Amino acid sequence: QVQLVESGGGLVQDGGSLRLSCAASASMTSITVMGWYRQAPGKQRESVAYITSSGSTNYADSVKGRFTISRADAKNTVYLQMNSLKPEDTAVYYCHADAGIPAARYWGQGTQVTVSS
Repeated sequence: QVQLVESGGGLVQDGGSLRLSCAASASMTSITVMGWYRQAPGKQRESVAYITSSGSTNYADSVKGRFTISRADAKNTVYLQMNSLKPEDTAVYYCHADAGIPAARYWGQGTQVTVSS
């Protein structure tokens, strides 16, 4: 079982920046992938970015060049640095972690990001 606690959401103006954090209760050595999804009102949850245990990253096309995912293994934490935010980035952002064999996906409680125009 992996528990995830997110922080860092809030209200920001168009073009602003925020950094989301996701702290895991388990050692990062037991986690194969960590990442972020988001869900806007009336829309399906979509993948934003993820990072593997080897450090490989992947981003949705809509956030490439603006968002950066990173990890701090000593703190069991993954970060999502979000720059040049747009109103369409407004959503609840959920952290996830894949761990175990067979792999199970764990979710955080979500953190609201609101970008005003």
